[in-house]
Amino acid sequence: MIYCISDIHGEYDLLCRLLERIRFSAADELYVLGDMTDKGPQTVKLCDFLRKESNIHCIAGNHEYDFLKKYHSAMKTEKIDFDKVLDILKQYFPGDGNKMSWEIIDWLERLPFFIEKENFICVHAGVALSKEGNILPLSETPVNKIVYSRRLTENDILSLESKCVIFGHTPVSNISGKNRILFYPRREDLQDSRKIKDYYKIHIDTGAYFTGILGCLRIDDCKDIYFFEDNKFDKN
Repeated sequence: MIYCISDIHGEYDLLCRLLERIRFSAADELYVLGDMTDKGPQTVKLCDFLRKESNIHCIAGNHEYDFLKKYHSAMKTEKIDFDKVLDILKQYFPGDGNKMSWEIIDWLERLPFFIEKENFICVHAGVALSKEGNILPLSETPVNKIVYSRRLTENDILSLESKCVIFGHTPVSNISGKNRILFYPRREDLQDSRKIKDYYKIHIDTGAYFTGILGCLRIDDCKDIYFFEDNKFDKN
């Protein structure tokens, strides 16, 4: 099975419980759509886990991008004093930032900004669009648009003929008032379809850090699956 998750934000325990729920195994694949870092208490532990799993594929979100900008700035300021740079970066994240390592920093720096497959595209936040709403080549799209844009949350912004775009960045509750993954079918009669090709976009950020709810999309049958952390949220 193939799964997509976004915006885990250092909630390592939530991810582990969700993976247990879906019975994630070596035969499965997981795409993580950015913002693994920051906010939550276990950024470093989460990143260390994700980078070591060969069947988990991550892309950078705006929080990783901002961290890398801080890293590159520190490298210039400290004139390649690696120990001092690492000390600066250990203070960047709350929780377990003091455990940050060069292995994790190098992994973050190597992350791609998108994943494109035959029937879907994974980005953290946005894509570049033509006037007709068609997706422009991702390899030529400015990184700022991919990690920061919120245009995909707008109605009628994306062509119904476009490849399905799976994205996070903005909590779904900001759009619908509910902490449930949002599916956008190409036609009204396809709203319950189990085929990824029948959707032109799917919005999967369930606001895990704030809600205690981590959701994932199973690509194979367009099933949305959740783990709910007790006593931290209103079950909408």
